[in-house]
Amino acid sequence: MLKIGLTGGIGSGKTTVARIFEVLGIPVYYADLAARDLMNKDSKLQKQIISEFGTEAYIGGMLNRPWLAARVFNNPEKLAKLNSFVHPVTMRDADSWMSAQITAYAIKEAALIFEGKLEKYFDFIIGVTAPEALRLQRAAQRDHSTTEHVLQRMGQQMDETEKISRCDFVIVNDEKHAILPQVLDIHNTLMAKSSMRT
Repeated sequence: MLKIGLTGGIGSGKTTVARIFEVLGIPVYYADLAARDLMNKDSKLQKQIISEFGTEAYIGGMLNRPWLAARVFNNPEKLAKLNSFVHPVTMRDADSWMSAQITAYAIKEAALIFEGKLEKYFDFIIGVTAPEALRLQRAAQRDHSTTEHVLQRMGQQMDETEKISRCDFVIVNDEKHAILPQVLDIHNTLMAKSSMRT
C-alpha cells in the first residue's frame, strides 16, 4: 500500500479534495482532527502540554483550545514546542492507522508536511493550490476571521510556491479548473503505481 501525503496552504481546499478521494473509496487520515482528539485522549501528551503551558491548558480534562492558541499564536518558540509534543504522537497514530488500511493507497491530509519535515514518511505528496486572494477569502469566511488574522497564519506556513514545487502531484483549486478530473487523474496514476508494487 502506498502512503500519500495531501497538503496545501490555508484556504487551498485540502479538505474538499480529501473528501473526493474518500468518495473514490480511499481512506483519509485528517491530521488536525486527529491531533485535537489526541490532545484530549493521550495522557502522556496532556502531561507534556500541562508541564510546558500550565494547568489552564485543560478544563475538566479537555483541552482549552482558545487559551492555548492565544499562548502560541504570536510566539514561534512556544508554537514549535507545542508542535514538538503533538507531531510525534500524531505521526505514530497515523502510522498505526495507515498500516491497518487494506486499500491500494491511503492519504494523510496535513497542512504542515514540509514544515514538520515529514515528507520522508510518504511515497508521494499531493499539493492543493489556489491564488492567495482566494485562499484569504475562503479562510476568512470559514473561520469567521479577519484578513489580518488569516495573513498571520499564512505567514507561519511555508511559502506557497516553495511548498507546491516540492509536491509530486498538484491540484489547482482556483474555481476555474474543475477539481474532479484532476483528482481522477491522480487517483488512476496512484492505482497503477500501487499495482506495480504488488
